[in-house]
Amino acid sequence: MGSPSSSSTLFTSDFYVYQLQASLKSRDPFAGKLIHARIIKSGLHMGVFLMNNLINFYAKTGSLSDAHHLLEEMPVRTTLSWNTILSAYAKQGRIDVAHRIFDEIPERDSVSWTAMIVGYNQMGRFDNAIRMFVRMISDKVLITQFTVTNILASCAAIEGLNIGKKVHSFVVKHGLSSYVCVANSLLNMYAKSGDQKTALVVFQRMRSKDISTWNSMISSHMQSSDFDLALSLFKEMAERNIVSWNAIIAGYNQRGFDMEALAFFSNMLKDSPLKPDKFTLATILSACANLGNLELGKQIHAQIIRNNFELSVAVENALISMYAKCCGVEIAKKILEQSGTSSVNVIGFTALLDGYIKLGNVKPARHIFDSLVDQDVVAWTAMIVGYTQNNLNNEALELFRLMTREGPKPNNYTFAAILSVSSILASLDHGKQIHASAIRLGEVSSVSVSNALITMYSKSGSITSAKKVFNLTHRSRDTVTWTSMIISLAQHGLGEEAIELFETMLGLGIKPDHITYIGVLSACTHVGLVEQGRSYYNLMKNEHKIEPTLSHYACLIDLFGRAGLLQEAFQFIESMPIEPDVIAWGSLLSSCKVHKNVELAKVAAERLLFIEPENSGAYSALANLYSACGKWEDAARIRKSMKDRGVKKEQGFSWVQIRNTVHVFGAEDGSHPQKDAIYRMIEKIWKEIKKLGFIPDTQSVLHDLEEEVKEQILRHHSEKLAIAFGLISTPENTTLRIMKNLRVCNDCHTAIKFISKLVGREIIVRDATRFHHFNNGSCSCRDYW
Repeated sequence: MGSPSSSSTLFTSDFYVYQLQASLKSRDPFAGKLIHARIIKSGLHMGVFLMNNLINFYAKTGSLSDAHHLLEEMPVRTTLSWNTILSAYAKQGRIDVAHRIFDEIPERDSVSWTAMIVGYNQMGRFDNAIRMFVRMISDKVLITQFTVTNILASCAAIEGLNIGKKVHSFVVKHGLSSYVCVANSLLNMYAKSGDQKTALVVFQRMRSKDISTWNSMISSHMQSSDFDLALSLFKEMAERNIVSWNAIIAGYNQRGFDMEALAFFSNMLKDSPLKPDKFTLATILSACANLGNLELGKQIHAQIIRNNFELSVAVENALISMYAKCCGVEIAKKILEQSGTSSVNVIGFTALLDGYIKLGNVKPARHIFDSLVDQDVVAWTAMIVGYTQNNLNNEALELFRLMTREGPKPNNYTFAAILSVSSILASLDHGKQIHASAIRLGEVSSVSVSNALITMYSKSGSITSAKKVFNLTHRSRDTVTWTSMIISLAQHGLGEEAIELFETMLGLGIKPDHITYIGVLSACTHVGLVEQGRSYYNLMKNEHKIEPTLSHYACLIDLFGRAGLLQEAFQFIESMPIEPDVIAWGSLLSSCKVHKNVELAKVAAERLLFIEPENSGAYSALANLYSACGKWEDAARIRKSMKDRGVKKEQGFSWVQIRNTVHVFGAEDGSHPQKDAIYRMIEKIWKEIKKLGFIPDTQSVLHDLEEEVKEQILRHHSEKLAIAFGLISTPENTTLRIMKNLRVCNDCHTAIKFISKLVGREIIVRDATRFHHFNNGSCSCRDYW
């Protein structure tokens, strides 16, 4: 009697299992609950096999709490029971709950460990996945091909070549390399970790290859720009799927060969029966966006609509990006409104933002940002960058403050972006606060943040702090780090230090780029090292094979001009292989003014005004040169010509920041609330520095006026007023930092040297070209400026 009863129960259990599997396919949770009720009525709810299937059903239909409750009620649980619920929690991203269950499992098997590795990978916690794998090996758990493929995916994600190689050794040792899926994972790991050579060796040694193998190798070659090898493999394939075509198309697109991507897509439409998928369409739309090809983008959009292609989030975002980049911002906005802002990703949002910024209108971009459901750190950073690019620096700072209060934790890109705002504003106080936030949030060790800090401190006048940041980054310096410090030293008149640092960089085998050379040539210019500048220029061209740009040429012209080698500077301009720009001729004109070479100045001004007729600097420089040489009629003629043509002279102004408030001064400024105190202070200073031996340089006043009037004009220059205000507004012995939009004049330069000695303070002045550190009667520029 016992046997028939057992057979009957087994048959009934199998029947319910079949019913559950059918309901699972239809994703009908209600049907599953009915089956569960019948199982209880049948008295079969104590069977482990049937309960495991029920747990599996509930877990896969989203009723994880029911599945967990069922597990707890089971009198007998197998490892399968535990693994089913563990895997469900891990795949849902509830990794902490999954880990608690993992710790409770009496006898963990390979599936238990692999489920945790998969869960960590899905969460992007690849280091945790690798640590779990190491624990698994130390516990002597059997490793399967499924475990290996997932751990190799972890290594690929972090580009962990060294760890990946150790996993490879383990794979060979345990005889798992014969599995195609394992070999494919190895190939993928080596390719994504940048070891194309080993990836090719793995590919060539594989006895059995599937389409995925070929696709991985093609993708690897495309990513390393070995296009011919990739195309050769593509042609060898006996069978291709859409991934094969996408590998070539995406490879071209990602490496900047968008025309080739479009051509290959065209071949696919002609030669293959395969239809493009969402990845193909997203890539092709990206290529159209990069090329600014609005018409082709519209044609692809029309095909999507005509063929009723289901719009995925990726394709929607690609459409938004394409229209935004191709001057179709309003169409992009309509697509966004139709799809809902919740579906737009950061790439789509930043493209739309960039589109509005190009139109000079960030208000709609801010509206979109405010309506985003998922305002992640990249979206916040994109909006901050958008404000910065549109010169809305205060708005960028306000948004950053809001982010620190209510938004996600800023990352290294956020800090680099907001530090650039402090650099633009030359706001040392703001920069220090942001630096403190970066330390508190653990982002200060990032090389991009360190580089931004060096620039911020330098542009805010604190070269000492910039040096400290540089010295703390000795383990993670890149070319940008060295370049930032070299440029900073050059701008602060520390040319010899900049050159010494450049030589150290070369000695360590770090290759300079074109910006590094701008920095080192500028350093030579600021300290008058003409021959060394020539040497570095030749080194750049001949040794490092860097083609000079207009910026490099401008540095050489300035180098020769400041040293009084005006004819050599002019001949250098004439020999340039590219058309000289405004900066080149402006640099020569400025040098002619300093060395009072009227004839060459006329040539430089004429060439400059031919390129930019509205350039007020050219008129002013030439008029001032005539005045300095006593040619008052010629000076008046130039100024009249300037007036007749409606060219307005750029007004000079200086500013100083006191307790987070910026105070701006013009020449003869009477608008400041504390003007009386400021003018009393400047009168007092003027008398005192004259007692110390200061003689006003009335020749700096390039007008035919009485000496007394000239002296009054000089006394009330904007930088002197800013210094007077700084002295009455800050404690004794503190450093004053003054900013000026134009080059500081000769009289102010000499006067500030005397003022620094009189008041016993360091006064740092940033003008249009460099920093001057005045201390105890001398300047860091050594009067070579």
